[in-house]
Amino acid sequence: MPTFKRGRATPDADAADVAELSAEEAEALAAAAEAEAAAARARANVLKVQQAKAEREAEREPEVHDEVSGAEDEVAEKDTGDAGAAGDSAPLTPAAPRRRRLATAARYAAVCLAVIAIAALASTSAWIVVKHRQAEHQRDLAAQFSAAARQGVVSLMSLDFNRAKDDVQRIVDNSTGQFREDFQAQAEEFAKVAESSKVVTEANVTATAVQTMTEDTADVLVAAASTITNAQGAKDDPRSWRLIVSMARDGDQIKMAKVEFAP
Repeated sequence: MPTFKRGRATPDADAADVAELSAEEAEALAAAAEAEAAAARARANVLKVQQAKAEREAEREPEVHDEVSGAEDEVAEKDTGDAGAAGDSAPLTPAAPRRRRLATAARYAAVCLAVIAIAALASTSAWIVVKHRQAEHQRDLAAQFSAAARQGVVSLMSLDFNRAKDDVQRIVDNSTGQFREDFQAQAEEFAKVAESSKVVTEANVTATAVQTMTEDTADVLVAAASTITNAQGAKDDPRSWRLIVSMARDGDQIKMAKVEFAP
C-alpha cells in the first residue's frame, strides 16, 4: 500500500503520485477522458448539423422533417472534430423566406406553363387529326357523287334503237325524285321515238367537278362528249355537252335528281 508524505507539492511529487496509481485507477481515468472527448465531438457534430440545416432552408423549401432528422443522424456519425466552425456559422437573413417564396412561385409557374403547353399541344394534335379525317371524308364523298354523276350521264345519253326499252329503263333506274317520275311518265313515248328515228348515240364523260355538296346531295358539273347516228343522215356526228346534274341518295345508291344544260 503506497504512503504519502505531507508537505509542499512539487512536480516531482506529482509524477511520483501518478506513477504510484494502480492499474485500475489508471484505466478509470483514461475512460473518463475518452468519455469527455466523445461528448465534445458529439456537441460539435450537432452544431454542424444545425448549420447545414439552416443553409438548406435558406436555399430551398423545407423538406419533410423525417429526412432532416435522418441527415442529422448521418452527419452526427462522422467525426469531423471541428466544433468551432459550426459555432461561427452565419444566421439566416431576413431575405431567405422571400427567396424561398420566389423559388416556389417560379416552380409553380414552370409547372403551369408546362401543363398549358402540353394541353395546347394535345388540342392542336386532336384538331389536326379531326381536320384530316374531315378532309378525307369530304374527298371520299365528292368521289362518290362524281362517279354516280358520270354513270348517270352515260346512261342518259347512250341510246340504241335496237334496245330502246332497256336503255330507257336503265335511265329510270338511275334516277330519283321528281326527275324519275317525269321521265318514267314519258318513257314509252321516248322509246318509240328512238326506234322510229333509228337513233344510236354513244357518250362518254370527260370531266366532273362537284360544285356544292352535303352528306346526301350534290350538284356536279359534267363535261361530256357524244356521237349520234340516225335516220335523218347523221353518221357518228360529234356533240359536246356541259351539264349540271343534281345527285341525291336513294337508299344505298346515289342517283340523278335533276339534269340541266349549262351555258
